[in-house]
Amino acid sequence: MRNTVFSILLIGCVIFVSALNTFAQDSPQQWHLPEGAKARLGRGEITGNIAYSPDGNRLAVAGSIGVWIYKAQTIRVLNLLSGHRAPVTSVSFSPDGQTIASGSLDGTIRLWDTGTGSLQHTLTVPEDNTTSVSFSPNGKMLAGVSLNGTVNLWDTDTGQHLLTPIENTGTFGGDVPVLENVSFSPDGKILASGAYDDKTIHLWDTDTGNPIGALTGHTDVVLTIAFSPDRNMIASGSKDNTIRLWDAGTGSLLRTLTEHNWSINSIAFSPDGKTLAGVSDGRFFLWDAGTGNLVHAPIRPNYNLYIKSVAFNPDGKTFVSVSRGKSQRISLWHTDTWQRPEIFTDHTGAINSVAFSPNGQTIASGGRDGRLYLWDTDTNLSLPALLELTPIRSVTFSPDGKTLASAGYWDSTGSIYLLDTDDWHLRSLTRDAGDVKSISFSPDSKTLASIGNGVIRLWNAGTGSLQHTLTTNTDWVWNVAFSPDGKMLASDGGLNPPVIHLWDATTHSLLRTLTAGGWQTNGIAFSPDGKMLAIGDVKNIFLWDTNTWQHLKTLTRHIWGGYGVAFSPDGRILASGNGDTTIDLWDTDAWQHLKMLTGHTERVITLEFSPDSTMLSSGSRDGTVLLWDLTAATPEQKTIAADVNGDGVVNIIDLTLVASNFGMTGENAADVNGDGVVNIIDLTLVAAAFGNTAAAPEIWSLQNMLTRAEVEQWLRQARQVNLADPNFQHGIFILEQLLASLTPKETVLLPNYPNPFNPETWIPYQLATPADVSISIYAADGKLVRTLDLGHQPIGIYESRSRAAYWDGRNALGEPVASGLYFYTLAAGEFTATRKMLIRK
Repeated sequence: MRNTVFSILLIGCVIFVSALNTFAQDSPQQWHLPEGAKARLGRGEITGNIAYSPDGNRLAVAGSIGVWIYKAQTIRVLNLLSGHRAPVTSVSFSPDGQTIASGSLDGTIRLWDTGTGSLQHTLTVPEDNTTSVSFSPNGKMLAGVSLNGTVNLWDTDTGQHLLTPIENTGTFGGDVPVLENVSFSPDGKILASGAYDDKTIHLWDTDTGNPIGALTGHTDVVLTIAFSPDRNMIASGSKDNTIRLWDAGTGSLLRTLTEHNWSINSIAFSPDGKTLAGVSDGRFFLWDAGTGNLVHAPIRPNYNLYIKSVAFNPDGKTFVSVSRGKSQRISLWHTDTWQRPEIFTDHTGAINSVAFSPNGQTIASGGRDGRLYLWDTDTNLSLPALLELTPIRSVTFSPDGKTLASAGYWDSTGSIYLLDTDDWHLRSLTRDAGDVKSISFSPDSKTLASIGNGVIRLWNAGTGSLQHTLTTNTDWVWNVAFSPDGKMLASDGGLNPPVIHLWDATTHSLLRTLTAGGWQTNGIAFSPDGKMLAIGDVKNIFLWDTNTWQHLKTLTRHIWGGYGVAFSPDGRILASGNGDTTIDLWDTDAWQHLKMLTGHTERVITLEFSPDSTMLSSGSRDGTVLLWDLTAATPEQKTIAADVNGDGVVNIIDLTLVASNFGMTGENAADVNGDGVVNIIDLTLVAAAFGNTAAAPEIWSLQNMLTRAEVEQWLRQARQVNLADPNFQHGIFILEQLLASLTPKETVLLPNYPNPFNPETWIPYQLATPADVSISIYAADGKLVRTLDLGHQPIGIYESRSRAAYWDGRNALGEPVASGLYFYTLAAGEFTATRKMLIRK
């Protein structure tokens, strides 16, 4: 029955929705494009709450690429406040409506002029990211909640920090609680905050920052808090599936609302204080705030919605709800009828796959929200072609351009859809395709390969019927690709190390296996001439000769967590995505780093070049596709001898390239002084030239590229050379500075990242002395979950993903642990320290 209903829904959604939307080249999604990008497709993901302006005319929506400002009555875009380097988690209007505050995972709070969109102040959050921001009723103060368990107060006129972080004794080791949200009382005298770990609502005096009370009774996390307009009542929503109403004067519990069957994500009082709205399980409930009676049956706008935030217009006539997760939409309700909301769906979830049509005129994109979008590459106009109702993992055009294939998954049962590109109608639908991770057409367009659950399935691209099945006997399979001549099929899978299988595409026999090293593959691509195979894992890109199957080269990403590799059709450039939101371009002739593209706010997941190699499309977890102009991304003649990789800047990259070529003789770009050998003199001359640029310098994190031991060895060798040349002596000075920057003054345990996380995290630390290092992870009740024995570690900074301790969210038995609060303790010699971390699933 379920499949029948699903099929009917699906076929109903396979429609040519309308003529092209009225997006133009100057449309809102093209505002604030990063340098080098020619277009942005999509408005990104909704990542936080929504807020009305005091006059009710504007809506602010917290998004992955900034704060979107909408006309409240029509949901027409007015502005995009862009500048945060990570998703925005919270937005708030000042009481006079002239300022907007935005808190972000980049560790800052920004204050914007509502009228002009100009940035007024940037507030740095001590040590951590921001989860909630709120203005005081007089607009003079701003409160911000940090993930490290503090509330900070700022002066909104000057941006000055007013109070030291408000703290409260927590439940483990005297640490502070992890605070989720914050709300001022209408008179501004009280600040209420909800804590994650102690399930308590804390009340603070805003003049002194001292605690004045606590409301206890919830049995799980307090997720949302709101004062009634008359200040007499506090409402709190919790993960324990209840809303509790408290007397704000006495702190006594007035009543508990229990009709919900899921966590309470958001609550809001109507402007007159008579109605309370609460969100749970994709529905919102309307209550009489005075009696606690349910005044309207629970409303579920759509079964695929996960409502995250609700708000009343100050005039009381309209109500808005925002959905996140798989569906991304804004629903505008009229409070007189509560029927048939106006729905706006321009926001998208994480982009998992992008594909250019063979003629380069169309881009297809699909992702977490289950919508398959088509974009015109000349006008950037969008045309939704198919709503699949399942998250999309992979999209691809057939080489002959006649078919668009899309693969999605639903409860681990994959489905593949084949559409005719002449009218975008569904030609065939294949079910039970496994948990599909990737699909690829053969060069003759007759066969479609899919991979999932350790199995490669070969389908007839015309009828959708299954032709052959290849079993890899490998878990965690991710990618599949045909060679350009169609004779071979490559697949990857396995963990630590991953294994690449090469198959005969005609006989379906296994030809060979390759072990790439590394941990987990996140990309596979043949060069256009078929002579090379590129395999990307989380840290490296491995290149293989497809004739001899000799390992040719390893390219090292500058940071851990890479996704995707792609060759340009002309074979001149290899692109790779990174976990820090950047994209690297590599010259395939000299295998030098050409350029870094920066502009996404979350990790890059998928990459594809245009057929003419002039554009690169990148899909990101931030819910956008960026189109990059590559006409200038060609190798340029170096004008600085020390610029080893020719990217226009002398930096750590050049230093490490010289070090990796130590002892090489003959012609070599790393031979800076041209004496025929790469040695410590060349390395020191590169250090001396740090900062010399022929283009804008790029920012590189030292600890991602170097270790203290390496720099210490180089410095020792340079001093032994004992050259009096001033440039050489300046190079020694630079090496001394590098060594100092990599030498911590004290041993410290740092906040894990990301936090919250699901399912993995990195735990950074610094060692001022060599020590045997271990990290123990405990549950909230103090029980040991896992111990990471890191062995003997030298002095150094262990902060980057390649050096920090890694935890996969599993216990000692290899089982995934439940969501909730955990603690991690660093033991390094006689030093110990403990911090908190949070898993959300």
